Amino acid sequence: MVTEQETTNPDGLVVIPDAEYDTYASRGYSTELLPQRPEERTWGVLNYVTLWMGPIHNILSYFTVVGFFALGLSAVQVIAAILTAAIVVSTFYVLNGWAAATYGVTFAMQLRDTFGVRGSVFPAIIRGLVAGLVFFGVGTIASAKALDIVLLQIFPGYLEIGRGTRILGLSIPTAISYAIMFVVTVGLYLGGRAFLDKFAKYSAPAVYVLICIAVVLAVRNAGGVGDVLAFHPVNTAVTPLAFVTCVSMLVSNWAGPIVNIGDFTRNAKSVRAPAVGFPVGMLVSYVLFAIVTVALMASLAAASGNVDPNNPTIFVDAINSINSPVVVVLLIVAMNVGAMAFAVFGNMLPSGLQMTAQFPKVFSVMTGGLLAAVVGTLILPWKFVENTTMLFFFYSFIGSMFGPIAGIMLASYYFERRRRLDLDSIYVAPGAPGRYPGGINMRAVAVLIVSFIITMSGKFLTGVSVLVTINNLAFFSGLVIGFVGYLLLSRRSA
Repeated sequence: MVTEQETTNPDGLVVIPDAEYDTYASRGYSTELLPQRPEERTWGVLNYVTLWMGPIHNILSYFTVVGFFALGLSAVQVIAAILTAAIVVSTFYVLNGWAAATYGVTFAMQLRDTFGVRGSVFPAIIRGLVAGLVFFGVGTIASAKALDIVLLQIFPGYLEIGRGTRILGLSIPTAISYAIMFVVTVGLYLGGRAFLDKFAKYSAPAVYVLICIAVVLAVRNAGGVGDVLAFHPVNTAVTPLAFVTCVSMLVSNWAGPIVNIGDFTRNAKSVRAPAVGFPVGMLVSYVLFAIVTVALMASLAAASGNVDPNNPTIFVDAINSINSPVVVVLLIVAMNVGAMAFAVFGNMLPSGLQMTAQFPKVFSVMTGGLLAAVVGTLILPWKFVENTTMLFFFYSFIGSMFGPIAGIMLASYYFERRRRLDLDSIYVAPGAPGRYPGGINMRAVAVLIVSFIITMSGKFLTGVSVLVTINNLAFFSGLVIGFVGYLLLSRRSA
């Protein structure tokens, strides 16, 4: 907890005495894992406004939202679902990032306060390796399919390479596109944090200029704003539950960063910076994201007269409906830039940080991130984006893992710890168990396992309607079960 010697500055940041900081450093923790001091913080409100502005416009997110039309949502309902998700995601960014902003600790170290020194390994691996590699692979294959269209414009006949031959279920042209995206993304990551910061700073404006051009052309092709808002390819009744399910899936797309958002808020100049920056940035970004999604789909409907939301290539077809090769190429490149930024900042970097924190003698931040990229390819991620059913299964799995972790962290920090972290039990001496016996908070680990089982069981016990509903709302269900479950157990043991 904050000791008598520790104080907060006017910006709400905890000032750790030099003696304590030196003690933690002497226990073998690297600079990347030690608390970031207030004078070392460099991110203000604008940094948090722009953090995800580029990555939001990645191909995988667009693929996900197009699937909402298959469930019967209209254009207006899709826009409402997207904006609702933006509010939810930014709210959890602020809430779960508050502790790291206050103390300057990384996500991996914050986990120790909730799960214990040894117990934190399990959720850290889930976030750092399992989710990182899955998201990397799925996002990269989605971008590769879009890159096929770019290369087809440059090299007519590109899609005929190999004449239908497939490698592990992947066509040769798409395999080439995947290899290109893999190499460029990994190369970007190897450029280091300074290079990544510059990439994020200059890529986002370029992405937005091209997205805006695409919106204007798509709306014109669709017949106008009225035709875009009237777009409704599947006329089926949409229940409130179906709407919330769509919101949950889109939130699950950002569930990883929700969990480890502390890796970004620890660099905040004040606790106010992310609290203001995240909501503004997410809402502005998602407004444009929503408009371009429905506009492109309406443009495709006007061009082809028939839209099948279950078609796995439908969004690429929608981009092609702009009917301007130059704009199509630039737009796909822009979205792939967003995809690369998401892969690096949302997956490879967290993987590297978590693997370094848990296995410092084996991994560095670089090698941990590279592991996610390699294994993320070996799992054959193209199987996840073959159709909307597989994609929704993927989001159920991710939501069932990350929802409980976020819920348990929030219950621990805000109610059990009353917004205090015990840094001395986090930065323990080598071999020391910290606060919990054996270094494991059994309550947190047990709630995490039970929450995951309950939330995911609806995918397999399809005859139990309540479990199916819980699974449809995977992230929200897992978060509530984890939050309430841990809160009850912690109060009972108090």
